[in-house]
Amino acid sequence: MKYQKLGWSDMEVSRVCLGTMTFGVQNTEEEAHQQLDYAIKERGVNFLDTAELYPVPTSRETQGRTEKYIGTWLAKNQDLRDKVHVATKVMGYSKSSHIPSGRDPSAQYAAANSDKKHEARLDAANIEKAVDASLARLQTSYIDLYQLHWPDRYVPCFGSTVYNYSRHREKSVSFEETLKGLKKILDQGKIKHWGVSNESSFGVCQLCHWCDKLGVPYPVSIQNSFSLVHRQFETELAETCAPWNLNIGLLAWSPLAGGALSGKYMNGQKPPNSRFTIFEQYQERFCSSRCSGAIAKYYEVAKKEDTSLVKMSLSWIADRDYMQSGSTIIGSTTMKQLEECIDAFDVKLSKEAEEAIDQIHLDCRDPSQAI
Repeated sequence: MKYQKLGWSDMEVSRVCLGTMTFGVQNTEEEAHQQLDYAIKERGVNFLDTAELYPVPTSRETQGRTEKYIGTWLAKNQDLRDKVHVATKVMGYSKSSHIPSGRDPSAQYAAANSDKKHEARLDAANIEKAVDASLARLQTSYIDLYQLHWPDRYVPCFGSTVYNYSRHREKSVSFEETLKGLKKILDQGKIKHWGVSNESSFGVCQLCHWCDKLGVPYPVSIQNSFSLVHRQFETELAETCAPWNLNIGLLAWSPLAGGALSGKYMNGQKPPNSRFTIFEQYQERFCSSRCSGAIAKYYEVAKKEDTSLVKMSLSWIADRDYMQSGSTIIGSTTMKQLEECIDAFDVKLSKEAEEAIDQIHLDCRDPSQAI
């Protein structure tokens, strides 16, 4: 396993980050612990990513389970706590959500124990409540990386690419207020570093501007969607986050397009127990006709390269210049999938394969995205 500094920080993280959003819905606690044991103890992964709203698809009944399962594993492996970087997230704006109920100690930090919904915001009070709840579920005294899951203001994300003026919210929480909330929990030692997710260049630059004003350290990471079927980060965000500019590391989420880049959904297949079979219409952008057509072409490139589509997809990401200060978030529901995903980071693609990948991208840019 190779390790590298995350952004400008001193965090030495593995190039593979174990994503955990299936823990608690597709994976039991026992299966979650098996994945953690294998990835960390056998393969050298030292970086975990979760969120207060996980597992997904999120629901009142399951909210917080993922952090809870990680917490029970950490409690059993206390000697490894200072060797593993734990990242979690506070949710962004939602008009009405069950997630904030999971921050209530009287509900045992689980939305399942409350029937209340609240507005979710990224103000100082909400951030402090959220981090305290995550610390309790994770059974730890600090979080290595605390991320804003998505902005409080409107931004197009999760498959949308066009900025729609009509969706602008005038009363969004200010960058200043959010950073004051983060500064407080940084100063208290509850978190070591912070990052953003599903963010734009404008947001990153504004946050760093206010960091300078308030004496807050810059974010160390940006967790955005990045895969063969969504390469949007490569444009102005890559410049914004480059080492000679703001030096913010990319944490690539959904590198396999929700599993579509395994090829298992090709030709209309619906494998049992797979995500898009169990949860109909979930992340359906990855199963659109445009996306499926591009994936079929990538599959042919992988065949010529004599490797699997999974390994090609992940190794291509790992080899990008802008991943040299970041990490790729993988997610699996079976041990076999987990092993293949980690093995992918030892694969080196040929020049011919990389050229073929770029040509497919030029012919069909970001096919998983829509207006």
